[in-house]
Amino acid sequence: MAAPEEHDSPTEAPQPAVQEEETKTFKDLGVTDVLCEACDQLGWTKPTKIQIEAIPLALQGRDIIGLAETGSGKTGAFALPILNALLETPQRLFALVLTPTRELAFQISEQFEALGSSIGVQSAVIVGGIDSMSQSLALAKKPHVIIATPGRLIDHLENTKGFNLRALKYLVMDEADRILNMDFETEVDKILKVIPRDRKTFLFSATMTKKVQKLQRAALKNPVKCAVSSKYQTVEKLQQYYLFIPSKFKSKRLGSLNKFKAKARSILLATDVASRGLDIPHVDVVVNFDIPTHSKDYIHRVGRTARAGRSGKAITFVTQYDVELFQRIEHLIGKKLPVFPTQDDEVMMLTERVTEAQRFARMELRENGEKKKRVREDTGDNDDTEGAMGVRNKVAGGKMKKRKGR
Repeated sequence: MAAPEEHDSPTEAPQPAVQEEETKTFKDLGVTDVLCEACDQLGWTKPTKIQIEAIPLALQGRDIIGLAETGSGKTGAFALPILNALLETPQRLFALVLTPTRELAFQISEQFEALGSSIGVQSAVIVGGIDSMSQSLALAKKPHVIIATPGRLIDHLENTKGFNLRALKYLVMDEADRILNMDFETEVDKILKVIPRDRKTFLFSATMTKKVQKLQRAALKNPVKCAVSSKYQTVEKLQQYYLFIPSKFKSKRLGSLNKFKAKARSILLATDVASRGLDIPHVDVVVNFDIPTHSKDYIHRVGRTARAGRSGKAITFVTQYDVELFQRIEHLIGKKLPVFPTQDDEVMMLTERVTEAQRFARMELRENGEKKKRVREDTGDNDDTEGAMGVRNKVAGGKMKKRKGR
């Protein structure tokens, strides 16, 4: 990390003049009317806790350290002040948001564009796994906001002619703990050296690790700490349960995998929790089939639901071998979880329905396979048919590659 400057330790955010219970709109926090209307259109009826604490301070021009629980509305907490400032002093290449993953980058971009659609805000997503040339063209248009992963941004700073961030006014490091845990420390250090020191910086993180503290000292000036939650916890509207299932029944999963390997099953549905920080709005229930080894991972998993004031449920399967791990989770979140109520008769009825659905699925797969076989035989396996060309056009953007030997 860049050599720390002589900055004061972060001050705790004072209690907002307008209490949360009395805050009805974003206007109370100082957000301009046109952005308040955008919030209404997005269904943001009232600010979240982190937004209530961070937005007024950010509008005053303070550097912010935001510590908040998963699903707390952190994107709005930094996007609204940036757009508010952009309205006052319009400028290209105004803000940079660093984020650990491409999925989170696209999500943040969507929120910026949704909030700023009525004022013509343009953003560019600069992440790995996407053609660099198209990104260079997007940067040449000088968008107002760049959302990037550190590695790909450095690549463009070093290799894209004419691109620089010397006029940058705002820097946001979202999910800073994850950025550093993914070994982006060197890249972040390089970025800090090529952007102006005279800027506003917002650092948002779920946890305050030693690396994040070091980054704070290197990148922020006299910051204000906005900690919605001083300890690990889950949101209030999340209903959490556990369900005790003896280990011998969970072992059926291995049997299912063996069936797949033996080609007795042709569809494998593998589930895992999406990257931390993703806002997937319609997740009603999160099921932890395997209890997380690390208690903090539980908070990130169940944070996929009950986001930004919505309600949701989380159910964790617990075997006799998971009791200690489960108790650690309860200790971390500071609450005892109730058992999830189940009706054996209803569960058995669902088992019959699942079996019947499996039978129909096998029949349909078999029929589809026979149809495809007949089509191949009828066409002589010539993939230059009209149907094949249509699919190729969709996949390759209409460009057909010549085959060797043809």
